[in-house]
Amino acid sequence: MFGPNLHIKKYFRINFIIFLTGMLLPLILNAQTKEVEAKKGEGIYRLLTRNGLSAAKHMDAFIELNKNNLGRDNALFAGVKYKLPDMGAETPRAANARIARYEIFGNDYAEVEIKNDKLDGAIYYLMAGHGGPDPGAVGTYNNRILCEDEYAYDVTLRLARKLIENGATVYMITRDNNDGIRDESYLEPDKDERCYPNSRIPINQLRRLKQRTDAVNELYRKNRGSFQRMLAIHVDSRSVGENIDVFFYHDKRSKNGEKACRILQDKFQEKYDLHQPGRGYHGTVSSRGLYVVRNTYPVAVYIELGNMNHLRDQQRFILPNNRQALANWLTEGLMTDFETNK
Repeated sequence: MFGPNLHIKKYFRINFIIFLTGMLLPLILNAQTKEVEAKKGEGIYRLLTRNGLSAAKHMDAFIELNKNNLGRDNALFAGVKYKLPDMGAETPRAANARIARYEIFGNDYAEVEIKNDKLDGAIYYLMAGHGGPDPGAVGTYNNRILCEDEYAYDVTLRLARKLIENGATVYMITRDNNDGIRDESYLEPDKDERCYPNSRIPINQLRRLKQRTDAVNELYRKNRGSFQRMLAIHVDSRSVGENIDVFFYHDKRSKNGEKACRILQDKFQEKYDLHQPGRGYHGTVSSRGLYVVRNTYPVAVYIELGNMNHLRDQQRFILPNNRQALANWLTEGLMTDFETNK
């Protein structure tokens, strides 16, 4: 008596499950594999944010989904369709992950996972060039104005975040509390940057330089005895036809400053050989009596990211993927500098 009824119930359940699976599975798969076409000059950051996804949360999932259709340094190809991760997908975190929140990085990047302690004990003072009333070098690209202070600041923020991920203590000397890390190619200029801790930046150039130098030196005294570095990040201004690579300055009296510059230079050489074989890398290391290099107490490295007026150099900093690559490579070099000075 119970056998046939039980059989019918089982048969009904199995068919109902098959029906539901057949109806819902395509919908689920479609939701998880929505495809969008990459635009010319677009990077992963821009593509994700254009489609309402947080680059900070979905970057790794996107790369995994599309790893067979990405170029060097995970570059996108214009016209190619790429799969978007599920809206709820995030990079898995370990149960004991350490998360810190830094509002200065902006909403999408404020949460930082401390991934390791490789830079534990290292202190960095990051000084993005110019800011406030001084935009620094000004160039144009596709009839849009490019200001040095905005691009130097974005790379500096990205560098700060990477250093923190590796356990470092970081002070942003030049700071903008409402910009954060931005994934647009064109970064709108403003004049509201401040100097650490929250001082208005003066118009006079010498006063500006002294203000940020004093801020670094006061922090240096408080952290005396620790491993400390000051990095100033700029974009150079040269003739339209002059293509330059990332290059580095140090104080002529500082052997450790020169050593740090050489390590960074070697790291960039390594990355160019890997990602652009045959291109060559011609970034230089030299001493120069720049005010912030000469007058700050910690070992100082002054970095020029490229020529604001050269088309190829502009690609190095207007594309968010490239700005992130600069930050990543600088971080790797600084980790080597720390390891060799313990």
